[in-house]
Amino acid sequence: MGQHGDHARGILLDAAEELFARHGIDAVSNRRIAEHAGTANHSAVAYHFGGREDLLRILVTRHVDETNRRRTDLARGLGDDPSLSDLLACLILPWTEHLASLPVPGWRARFLNQVRTVPSVHGILTRTATASPLTEDLIRRAQGALVATPRSVVHGRSWILGNMVLGVCAEYEARIQDGAEEPNWTGVGYFLIDSCSGMLSAPVTHQGDFITQPSPSICCSRPSLVGPHRRCASTASRVSSAIKSPLIAAPAASPAAAAAITCVMGAVRLPAA
Repeated sequence: MGQHGDHARGILLDAAEELFARHGIDAVSNRRIAEHAGTANHSAVAYHFGGREDLLRILVTRHVDETNRRRTDLARGLGDDPSLSDLLACLILPWTEHLASLPVPGWRARFLNQVRTVPSVHGILTRTATASPLTEDLIRRAQGALVATPRSVVHGRSWILGNMVLGVCAEYEARIQDGAEEPNWTGVGYFLIDSCSGMLSAPVTHQGDFITQPSPSICCSRPSLVGPHRRCASTASRVSSAIKSPLIAAPAASPAAAAAITCVMGAVRLPAA
Protein backbone atom coordinates (compact mmCIF):
# COMPACT_ATOMS: atom_id res chain seq x y z
CA MET A 1 0.00 0.00 0.00
CA GLY A 2 1.35 3.44 -0.91
CA GLN A 3 2.06 6.43 1.26
CA HIS A 4 -1.50 7.72 0.91
CA GLY A 5 -2.89 4.37 2.03
CA ASP A 6 -0.57 4.26 5.04
CA HIS A 7 -1.67 7.75 6.02
CA ALA A 8 -5.33 6.79 5.73
CA ARG A 9 -4.74 3.69 7.85
CA GLY A 10 -3.04 5.79 10.51
CA ILE A 11 -5.95 8.21 10.69
CA LEU A 12 -8.42 5.34 11.02
CA LEU A 13 -6.33 3.73 13.77
CA ASP A 14 -6.17 7.01 15.68
CA ALA A 15 -9.92 7.50 15.31
CA ALA A 16 -10.70 3.95 16.42
CA GLU A 17 -8.39 4.14 19.44
CA GLU A 18 -9.99 7.39 20.62
CA LEU A 19 -13.57 6.18 20.16
CA PHE A 20 -12.89 2.81 21.79
CA ALA A 21 -11.18 4.57 24.71
CA ARG A 22 -14.06 6.98 25.19
CA HIS A 23 -17.06 4.75 24.58
CA GLY A 24 -15.97 1.10 24.82
CA ILE A 25 -15.23 -1.55 22.22
CA ASP A 26 -18.75 -2.79 21.57
CA ALA A 27 -20.36 0.65 21.49
CA VAL A 28 -18.47 1.82 18.42
CA SER A 29 -19.32 0.67 14.90
CA ASN A 30 -16.95 0.58 11.94
CA ARG A 31 -19.07 3.26 10.28
CA ARG A 32 -18.66 5.56 13.26
CA ILE A 33 -14.89 5.08 13.12
CA ALA A 34 -14.85 6.05 9.45
CA GLU A 35 -16.96 9.13 10.12
CA HIS A 36 -14.73 10.21 13.01
CA ALA A 37 -11.71 9.78 10.76
CA GLY A 38 -13.29 12.20 8.31
CA THR A 39 -13.81 9.81 5.45
CA ALA A 40 -17.00 9.52 3.44
CA ASN A 41 -16.28 5.85 2.76
CA HIS A 42 -18.21 4.03 5.48
CA SER A 43 -16.49 0.78 4.45
CA ALA A 44 -13.03 2.22 5.08
CA VAL A 45 -12.26 -0.14 7.99
CA ALA A 46 -13.04 -3.19 5.88
CA TYR A 47 -11.08 -1.76 2.93
CA HIS A 48 -7.92 -0.95 4.87
CA PHE A 49 -7.92 -3.70 7.50
CA GLY A 50 -10.06 -6.51 6.16
CA GLY A 51 -12.48 -6.43 9.07
CA ARG A 52 -13.01 -5.55 12.71
CA GLU A 53 -10.90 -8.41 14.08
CA ASP A 54 -7.85 -7.26 12.14
CA LEU A 55 -8.43 -3.66 13.19
CA LEU A 56 -8.49 -4.65 16.86
CA ARG A 57 -5.44 -6.87 16.51
CA ILE A 58 -3.45 -4.08 14.86
CA LEU A 59 -4.56 -1.58 17.48
CA VAL A 60 -3.56 -3.82 20.38
CA THR A 61 -0.16 -4.65 18.90
CA ARG A 62 0.40 -1.24 17.35
CA HIS A 63 3.44 -0.18 19.39
CA VAL A 64 4.82 -3.54 20.51
CA ASP A 65 8.00 -3.33 18.45
CA GLU A 66 8.84 0.05 19.93
CA THR A 67 8.34 -1.07 23.53
CA ASN A 68 10.22 -4.32 22.90
CA ARG A 69 13.25 -2.41 21.62
CA ARG A 70 13.29 -0.34 24.79
CA ARG A 71 12.81 -3.47 26.89
CA THR A 72 15.81 -5.03 25.17
CA ASP A 73 17.95 -2.00 26.02
CA LEU A 74 16.93 -2.16 29.68
CA ALA A 75 17.46 -5.93 29.89
CA ARG A 76 21.03 -5.55 28.66
CA GLY A 77 21.78 -3.58 31.80
CA LEU A 78 20.61 -6.31 34.17
CA GLY A 79 23.25 -8.03 36.22
CA ASP A 80 23.55 -11.74 36.92
CA ASP A 81 21.23 -11.57 39.91
CA PRO A 82 18.64 -8.84 39.30
CA SER A 83 16.06 -7.97 41.93
CA LEU A 84 12.35 -8.27 41.37
CA SER A 85 12.19 -4.49 41.03
CA ASP A 86 14.88 -4.57 38.35
CA LEU A 87 12.92 -7.13 36.35
CA LEU A 88 9.69 -5.19 36.78
CA ALA A 89 11.47 -2.07 35.56
CA CYS A 90 12.29 -3.84 32.30
CA LEU A 91 8.65 -4.73 31.90
CA ILE A 92 6.90 -1.55 33.05
CA LEU A 93 9.16 1.35 32.09
CA PRO A 94 8.98 0.75 28.31
CA TRP A 95 5.20 1.05 28.61
CA THR A 96 5.13 4.26 30.65
CA GLU A 97 7.90 5.78 28.53
CA HIS A 98 5.81 5.04 25.46
CA LEU A 99 2.80 6.76 27.02
CA ALA A 100 5.02 9.76 27.72
CA SER A 101 5.93 9.96 24.04
CA LEU A 102 2.32 10.28 22.86
CA PRO A 103 0.63 13.62 22.19
CA VAL A 104 -1.94 15.00 24.62
CA PRO A 105 -4.69 13.98 24.71
CA GLY A 106 -3.51 10.41 24.55
CA TRP A 107 -5.93 7.51 24.41
CA ARG A 108 -3.64 4.49 24.56
CA ALA A 109 -4.01 3.54 28.23
CA ARG A 110 -7.75 4.14 28.22
CA PHE A 111 -8.16 2.07 25.06
CA LEU A 112 -6.29 -0.88 26.57
CA ASN A 113 -8.23 -0.47 29.79
CA GLN A 114 -11.38 -0.95 27.72
CA VAL A 115 -9.83 -3.96 25.97
CA ARG A 116 -9.33 -5.84 29.21
CA THR A 117 -13.07 -5.59 30.01
CA VAL A 118 -14.03 -7.55 26.88
CA PRO A 119 -13.04 -11.22 27.37
CA SER A 120 -12.81 -12.03 23.67
CA VAL A 121 -10.70 -9.00 22.77
CA HIS A 122 -8.37 -9.01 25.76
CA GLY A 123 -7.20 -12.45 24.63
CA ILE A 124 -5.14 -10.65 21.99
CA LEU A 125 -3.46 -8.67 24.74
CA THR A 126 -2.59 -11.71 26.83
CA ARG A 127 -1.23 -13.61 23.83
CA THR A 128 0.95 -10.68 22.87
CA ALA A 129 2.33 -10.47 26.39
CA THR A 130 4.51 -13.55 25.97
CA ALA A 131 5.20 -13.22 22.26
CA SER A 132 8.93 -12.48 22.54
CA PRO A 133 11.81 -14.63 23.85
CA LEU A 134 13.00 -11.68 25.91
CA THR A 135 9.69 -11.43 27.73
CA GLU A 136 9.72 -15.16 28.37
CA ASP A 137 13.24 -14.87 29.79
CA LEU A 138 12.18 -12.04 32.09
CA ILE A 139 9.26 -14.19 33.22
CA ARG A 140 11.58 -17.07 34.13
CA ARG A 141 13.94 -14.77 36.00
CA ALA A 142 11.06 -13.18 37.88
CA GLN A 143 9.97 -16.63 38.99
CA GLY A 144 13.25 -17.02 40.80
CA ALA A 145 12.62 -13.84 42.76
CA LEU A 146 9.26 -15.14 43.98
CA VAL A 147 10.07 -18.68 45.06
CA ALA A 148 9.27 -17.85 48.70
CA THR A 149 5.68 -16.90 47.86
CA PRO A 150 3.13 -19.64 47.11
CA ARG A 151 2.26 -19.68 43.44
CA SER A 152 -1.45 -19.51 44.14
CA VAL A 153 -0.89 -16.31 46.12
CA VAL A 154 1.24 -14.82 43.36
CA HIS A 155 -1.46 -15.71 40.87
CA GLY A 156 -4.15 -13.92 42.86
CA ARG A 157 -2.01 -10.87 43.52
CA SER A 158 -1.18 -10.57 39.85
CA TRP A 159 -4.88 -10.34 39.02
CA ILE A 160 -5.08 -7.32 41.30
CA LEU A 161 -1.95 -5.82 39.76
CA GLY A 162 -3.20 -6.31 36.22
CA ASN A 163 -6.24 -4.22 37.01
CA MET A 164 -4.15 -1.72 38.94
CA VAL A 165 -1.53 -1.01 36.28
CA LEU A 166 -3.98 -0.39 33.48
CA GLY A 167 -6.44 1.40 35.72
CA VAL A 168 -3.83 3.77 37.16
CA CYS A 169 -2.40 4.58 33.73
CA ALA A 170 -5.85 5.14 32.24
CA GLU A 171 -6.87 7.44 35.09
CA TYR A 172 -3.59 9.35 34.92
CA GLU A 173 -3.95 9.76 31.16
CA ALA A 174 -7.43 11.24 31.69
CA ARG A 175 -6.20 13.59 34.42
CA ILE A 176 -3.47 14.88 32.11
CA GLN A 177 -6.07 15.58 29.44
CA ASP A 178 -8.25 17.43 31.97
CA GLY A 179 -5.30 19.55 33.11
CA ALA A 180 -5.38 18.09 36.63
CA GLU A 181 -1.84 16.68 36.32
CA GLU A 182 1.41 17.73 34.72
CA PRO A 183 2.71 14.71 32.79
CA ASN A 184 5.28 12.71 34.75
CA TRP A 185 5.11 9.22 33.32
CA THR A 186 8.57 8.39 34.63
CA GLY A 187 7.32 8.96 38.15
CA VAL A 188 4.24 6.86 37.45
CA GLY A 189 6.43 4.06 36.12
CA TYR A 190 8.57 3.86 39.24
CA PHE A 191 5.53 4.16 41.46
CA LEU A 192 4.04 1.12 39.71
CA ILE A 193 7.31 -0.80 39.95
CA ASP A 194 7.47 -0.24 43.71
CA SER A 195 3.79 -1.05 44.15
CA CYS A 196 3.94 -4.27 42.13
CA SER A 197 7.16 -5.41 43.78
CA GLY A 198 5.80 -4.74 47.25
CA MET A 199 2.55 -6.58 46.68
CA LEU A 200 4.11 -9.58 44.97
CA SER A 201 6.78 -10.12 47.62
CA ALA A 202 4.71 -9.22 50.71
CA PRO A 203 4.50 -11.91 53.38
CA VAL A 204 1.45 -14.15 53.51
CA THR A 205 -0.23 -13.58 56.86
CA HIS A 206 -3.19 -15.91 56.47
CA GLN A 207 -3.47 -19.20 54.63
CA GLY A 208 -6.54 -19.87 52.55
CA ASP A 209 -8.54 -16.69 52.23
CA PHE A 210 -6.87 -15.28 49.15
CA ILE A 211 -7.84 -15.17 45.51
CA THR A 212 -6.17 -18.17 43.92
CA GLN A 213 -7.68 -18.02 40.45
CA PRO A 214 -10.23 -15.33 39.66
CA SER A 215 -12.92 -16.58 37.34
CA PRO A 216 -13.71 -14.86 34.04
CA SER A 217 -16.97 -13.70 35.56
CA ILE A 218 -15.03 -11.80 38.23
CA CYS A 219 -12.34 -10.39 36.00
CA CYS A 220 -14.55 -9.47 33.08
CA SER A 221 -17.81 -8.57 34.78
CA ARG A 222 -17.47 -4.91 33.83
CA PRO A 223 -18.20 -4.80 30.10
CA SER A 224 -17.47 -1.99 27.73
CA LEU A 225 -20.25 0.56 27.36
CA VAL A 226 -22.76 -0.92 25.00
CA GLY A 227 -24.66 1.43 22.76
CA PRO A 228 -26.93 0.92 19.77
CA HIS A 229 -24.27 -1.09 17.93
CA ARG A 230 -24.61 -4.25 19.97
CA ARG A 231 -23.98 -6.25 16.81
CA CYS A 232 -20.29 -5.34 17.17
CA ALA A 233 -20.05 -7.64 20.20
CA SER A 234 -20.46 -10.76 18.10
CA THR A 235 -17.75 -9.54 15.76
CA ALA A 236 -15.38 -8.85 18.63
CA SER A 237 -16.07 -12.28 20.10
CA ARG A 238 -14.42 -13.89 17.11
CA VAL A 239 -11.15 -12.04 17.68
CA SER A 240 -10.07 -14.53 20.30
CA SER A 241 -12.86 -17.04 20.70
CA ALA A 242 -10.49 -19.69 22.05
CA ILE A 243 -9.33 -17.49 24.95
CA LYS A 244 -11.96 -16.59 27.52
CA SER A 245 -9.53 -16.46 30.45
CA PRO A 246 -9.20 -13.75 33.08
CA LEU A 247 -6.42 -11.22 32.85
CA ILE A 248 -4.12 -13.62 34.62
CA ALA A 249 -3.71 -16.58 32.33
CA ALA A 250 -1.11 -19.14 31.45
CA PRO A 251 0.39 -18.94 27.98
CA ALA A 252 -1.58 -21.19 25.66
CA ALA A 253 1.50 -23.22 24.81
CA SER A 254 2.29 -24.01 28.46
CA PRO A 255 -0.70 -24.07 30.82
CA ALA A 256 1.48 -25.46 33.60
CA ALA A 257 4.09 -22.72 33.34
CA ALA A 258 5.47 -21.46 36.63
CA ALA A 259 4.17 -18.23 38.09
CA ALA A 260 5.95 -15.23 36.64
CA ILE A 261 5.55 -11.61 35.66
CA THR A 262 5.17 -9.70 32.48
CA CYS A 263 3.95 -6.26 31.61
CA VAL A 264 3.36 -5.50 27.95
CA MET A 265 1.31 -2.39 27.10
CA GLY A 266 0.48 -2.07 30.78
CA ALA A 267 -1.04 -5.48 31.45
CA VAL A 268 0.59 -7.31 34.36
CA ARG A 269 -0.19 -11.00 34.32
CA LEU A 270 1.26 -14.02 36.03
CA PRO A 271 0.69 -17.43 34.42
CA ALA A 272 -0.96 -19.96 36.62
CA ALA A 273 1.15 -22.63 38.21
